[in-house]
Amino acid sequence: MTNYTPHELYINGRWVPASTGETFEVFNPADGELVACVADASSQDADTAVDAAFNALSIWSKLTAKQRGFFLKSAGDALISRTDELARLLTMENGKPLAEARGEIAYAAEFLFWFAEEGKRVYGEIIPSSVPNKWRMVQYQPIGVAAAITPWNFPIAMITRKIAPALAAGCTVVLKPAEQTPLSAFALCRIFHELNIPDGVLNCIPSSKPANIAEALLGNPLVRKITFTGSTEVGKQLFARCADQVKRISLELGGNAPFIVFPDADLEQAVDGVISSKFRCSGQTCICANRLLLHFDIAEEFIVRLTEKVKKLRIGNGLEAGVHIGPLIDRYGCTKVDMLVQDAVSHGARCVCGGKPVQNSDTLKGYFYNPTIIVDVTPDMAIWRHEIFGPVLPVVTFETEEQAVHYANDTIAGLAGYVYTQNLCRIYRMTEALQYGIIGINDPVPSTPECPFGGIKQSGIGREGGRHGIKEYLDAKYISIGI
Repeated sequence: MTNYTPHELYINGRWVPASTGETFEVFNPADGELVACVADASSQDADTAVDAAFNALSIWSKLTAKQRGFFLKSAGDALISRTDELARLLTMENGKPLAEARGEIAYAAEFLFWFAEEGKRVYGEIIPSSVPNKWRMVQYQPIGVAAAITPWNFPIAMITRKIAPALAAGCTVVLKPAEQTPLSAFALCRIFHELNIPDGVLNCIPSSKPANIAEALLGNPLVRKITFTGSTEVGKQLFARCADQVKRISLELGGNAPFIVFPDADLEQAVDGVISSKFRCSGQTCICANRLLLHFDIAEEFIVRLTEKVKKLRIGNGLEAGVHIGPLIDRYGCTKVDMLVQDAVSHGARCVCGGKPVQNSDTLKGYFYNPTIIVDVTPDMAIWRHEIFGPVLPVVTFETEEQAVHYANDTIAGLAGYVYTQNLCRIYRMTEALQYGIIGINDPVPSTPECPFGGIKQSGIGREGGRHGIKEYLDAKYISIGI
């Protein structure tokens, strides 16, 4: 067991038990083994954490951006120096292969490094007046207490993507990590604690009753900002509740990413791109390829090449060397994926590989699903219209560019989309036509701290990353001075 699995909440610079004394258990999804027992925060604990964050505002917001940036950069350095032990912890609670976990630690640190500098670039404005004898300016100030609700699929990177800009802007934070993966959140809090960040600036309150915590945060007038990554259904509920107090909110919600391959694409590059996008974290990412659209002329060859490589992906415990596909997060996730696959098959689709859960054995006892490619899919099938969140890839063919655009946009989601082509004119047309907040052209992994991340339509509002990300935590104050 690593040293970074404290059983207590982190509130006001102290490790404390839950007010009720209750705990909940965290299990390794690869083998069902108990990883840790964690304090189970209550609504009272949420209120205490918010009070601590509010009281810390006067200290934290008055520090210079350079001083706040010191904590962020130092935390990033600490993450990098502890990569191996933190990656192992992440794999134990999430299941993803160690290589992916190490990559996530590096990615998480990059948000800390980026916003350590971006906080210094929050410039005000002097606006030329339209009338004599007036001087007009704009100031940017921290919103206040920000509540961050983060998911289990990237247990540490999704935290730093939210708290780094919040802290850089001068906000204080109450963090509610996913109940499946609270240990990475605790590890990050311990790093900040060791850096002597002022008490109350960062608070962490995991809970097995997330709805109760969310309600407490939403109802507390001291919380001025909610930032959430998760399902569209939950995001809509949070959005509606924020209206009561007109809280600022950022939502990064579900996706249904099309991966479009045209005949002029580099097919080998496109096959590798599909695998990189679809099967990372066992398909449990919101921007992974959720639907594969192949031009009719290259579909047969592409599927043969793709199937050959997918069959070589090794399934197993993420702690083992050479594993490509880890477990799904829990039984519900595995059941949902299988239901979508079986529904498609019952309506005429055909699995060219995979198509069922991995049977438990002496070596595999968790929630594993075989990497799956499904052909003969039609756009009216549930598997085409829903976010799969598993290592399953449905395929549809198209004949014209217009048909590909229609298939791609025919969804309520608008987070990420991918296009593989060597035609420059087509690249311009597709980037204009696709209704997505993120578009990867011959690029299966477009996410990066220096660029805005977020969706349109029902995939959310607001952006994380880049200069856009810090603005989500700032209020613009207009000042007019008569002279």
